[in-house]
Amino acid sequence: MKKTLQEIAELVGGHLAGDADIVITNVNNIEGADKETITFADEAHVAEAAKSQAGAVLLPRSFAGEFPLPAIYVDDTRAAFAMLLATFIPTISHEKGVSQEAYIGKNVTIGENVTILAFAYIDDNAVIGNGVTIYPHVYVGQYATIEENATLYSNVTVREHCRVGKRVIVHSSAVIGADGFGFTTKDGLHTKVPQVGNVVLEDDVEIGAHVGIDRATIGSTIIGHGTKIDNLVHIGHNCHIGPNNLIVAQTGISGSTNTGANVTFGGQTGTVGHINIGGNSVFAARSGIIGNTPEGVFYAGFPARPHQEWLRMQAHLQKITVMAKQLKEMEKKIKDLENK
Repeated sequence: MKKTLQEIAELVGGHLAGDADIVITNVNNIEGADKETITFADEAHVAEAAKSQAGAVLLPRSFAGEFPLPAIYVDDTRAAFAMLLATFIPTISHEKGVSQEAYIGKNVTIGENVTILAFAYIDDNAVIGNGVTIYPHVYVGQYATIEENATLYSNVTVREHCRVGKRVIVHSSAVIGADGFGFTTKDGLHTKVPQVGNVVLEDDVEIGAHVGIDRATIGSTIIGHGTKIDNLVHIGHNCHIGPNNLIVAQTGISGSTNTGANVTFGGQTGTVGHINIGGNSVFAARSGIIGNTPEGVFYAGFPARPHQEWLRMQAHLQKITVMAKQLKEMEKKIKDLENK
């Protein structure tokens, strides 16, 4: 792929400052850029980009300083760079159709323009919608539904009765619909409670690698439309995750937790179960959420609390050794005064 800077500026809707005829053949980060590469920088990394070997740089329109390299000024550098990645990096494609080495069970419904690669296993009564792509070693369970233009990467498991919505992407080794962690305990013995519900991934959800989303005991575990889940996340049974949530790696959300729209969970966040988490909220990495939270909060720490409060507590903790020493000295002085 080759494009001039003028063509790139038109593609991303940016303002070009530099030679319009410079030819770009690749995209890369600042460190890996060379004379035929375009990269991007937000305002925090402009100085670093200025010293790079890049042929051109995407910069924010808000930057008003001098810049030594050819530049294209755009409203959102990351969005523009993502557009260039899609343009310059060849897309992976496979021949349409169902491989003769895939297993297709009884009464399976398969739509048009489907790609089912070798060694995929589509169990009885499953429904595969138009334009679906299923990679090798995927298992789609009985009565499961995979809707239009969804993609299931290698080793994904979608268990029985689960539903994967339109344009959903599920990355390798994720398990959708394993049994929820439900047991009764009597006399020290744990007895399994049957998990007869399912999982529903609504439209435009993306699930990272090695994610586990448990089926409901009864009813549905629901991942709301547009939600994006990072690798190594666990969602417990009967959770209702709202639309457009962002759930970062190693987060664990316990069963029957409900979240509103546009909630962000930083890495390694954990929750207790049976709580409601308000929408438009952010939880910093390693937050421990132990109760209901209102809308629009920025929480951190364990137990999760307002971020500024948590910062003040952390600042005090840094002085705890000095404060303890001072307290002991004061106690000694008081004791000496009492003895006098």
